[in-house]
Amino acid sequence: MSQFVTQMSLMSRDGVIQVRTISVEDSMLRRFRGETLLCRVLAAAAILGLCGSCSPDQYKAKADKEVYEIIDSKWDDDFGNKSNYMIADSNVPASPNDIQVEKVLPESGILSLAQAVEMATAHNRNYLRQKEQLYLIALDLTLARHRFARKWFGTIDASYVRNSADESVGSDSRVGFNQLLADGTQIGASVAIDWARFLTGDPRTSLGSVLTATVSQPLLRGRGRKIVQENLTQAERNALYQLRSFARYRKTFVVSIVSAYYRVLQRKTTVVNAESSYYRLLESQKRLELEAEAGMASQSDVDEAKQKTLSAENNWVQSQQSYERVLDEFKVSLTLPTDAKVELDPNELQHLENMVTDRVDYTEETAIETALNWRLDFATSADRVEDAERKVVLAADNLGTELNLVGSAGVNSTERTKIDRLRFHEGTYTLGLEADLPLDRKAERNAYREALISLDQQQRDYEDDRDNVELEVREALRALKAEAEGYRIQKLALELAEDRLEAQKMLMDVGQSNVRLLLESEGALLAAQNDVIRSLVEYTIARLSFYRDIGVLQVKPDGMWEEEVQ
Repeated sequence: MSQFVTQMSLMSRDGVIQVRTISVEDSMLRRFRGETLLCRVLAAAAILGLCGSCSPDQYKAKADKEVYEIIDSKWDDDFGNKSNYMIADSNVPASPNDIQVEKVLPESGILSLAQAVEMATAHNRNYLRQKEQLYLIALDLTLARHRFARKWFGTIDASYVRNSADESVGSDSRVGFNQLLADGTQIGASVAIDWARFLTGDPRTSLGSVLTATVSQPLLRGRGRKIVQENLTQAERNALYQLRSFARYRKTFVVSIVSAYYRVLQRKTTVVNAESSYYRLLESQKRLELEAEAGMASQSDVDEAKQKTLSAENNWVQSQQSYERVLDEFKVSLTLPTDAKVELDPNELQHLENMVTDRVDYTEETAIETALNWRLDFATSADRVEDAERKVVLAADNLGTELNLVGSAGVNSTERTKIDRLRFHEGTYTLGLEADLPLDRKAERNAYREALISLDQQQRDYEDDRDNVELEVREALRALKAEAEGYRIQKLALELAEDRLEAQKMLMDVGQSNVRLLLESEGALLAAQNDVIRSLVEYTIARLSFYRDIGVLQVKPDGMWEEEVQ
């Protein structure tokens, strides 16, 4: 008498169940074949469950890898250097362009402009929020893509049943897949294995398998790649839009950090100027006091000098207070504690003076044309019109008749113990049609009308965005030209103030100077010094803002900037 032992292995990647029957001579195996099969199935399921599943950290690492592959593939050269976009807790190795900066200050306590920008892009809370938003949008895209992937499933149930008549053990396992194809066809297939053994009464064993397959294909409504893949298309475009938004935010963010850095240095220079002015006035006051003692100056001149000196001292104190306030605000933007011992590098202003030019290379026409071609937010506005047009097509499709071609197949095994022999010639096969007539389409009608209105609104938004881009560029260009001219004028004013004060000092040396004119010249020099540094900073900020507004400002890997040559 021939005996059999059934061995089964489950393959988790393609869902195939392999069954092998091996002939043996030991007659005792027949009685326990069912129990052996159950144990093998349960053991295989347990192994697959332990090996196939992932820990939370592994799931997180896989999500990071998939998200950053999406971002890398969609990153365009127009977005600037691909850097500083990974969230802080990512398990993916950093890009070579990413800035690896610890939130620690240099030993000298002097923070350069590049270091400040690096620290801000690594730790600023708003910047981190933008990186997280980019990550989340790309994460949504992974799920939209997964909708068209082959989805495997596997279940296994084991049971023990006891009643007044019988006692039995059994198991029910199923493995298969479902998939939505790009044209709307849905397919599915599964294999089910049922096993049961009665332990009391008639000791019989029941073992069988069932192969099932289903298919459903739309013939009218919901048919075609453009209709079926609309959600995926929108998710792909949303990821692109968020990338553009992040790239533009980086430019705006760098401009804001650079602007704040220079304005802190401007306040620091104001403190230095106020201090120098105070000591010059104090020196003039002491000289007048000596001249008054010698009868060469009146007491009123001395009192006026004292008053100016006190005013200069007060101005020095207020300037120092204002400087410390803006410095603390800048520390907060870098997520540094306000009591951190840090100062900004004053040499950055000297470098700025050496590199700045009052030449403006753009006309209004070329600036507007450049902005319309290079502004990332405007490109998104144009693409959203296309999105609205697709929504109209989708809504119109939903108004029609739904007609689906459906089919199924079910095949059982030959005998209750021959689970690897399926009776295809005795299977159950069905083929039919499912229809949903357009007798009630009010919801779809309303959705279609809303889609048409949304399209009109989006077209108006696009026109409005175009007008706003032109307006912003015109204003930015006017501001740039005004600041350039202002900087040129303030430099001339500073030279005049220096010459004027020097002339008054020379007159005082020969006893011909008027004290009031001397003091006024000192005040004029202080104002000119402050005005020229303010004008330099504002002109630099205006230039950066102009480059940003026409879309040619590029952020380099170290967080600094450059103008992209058109």
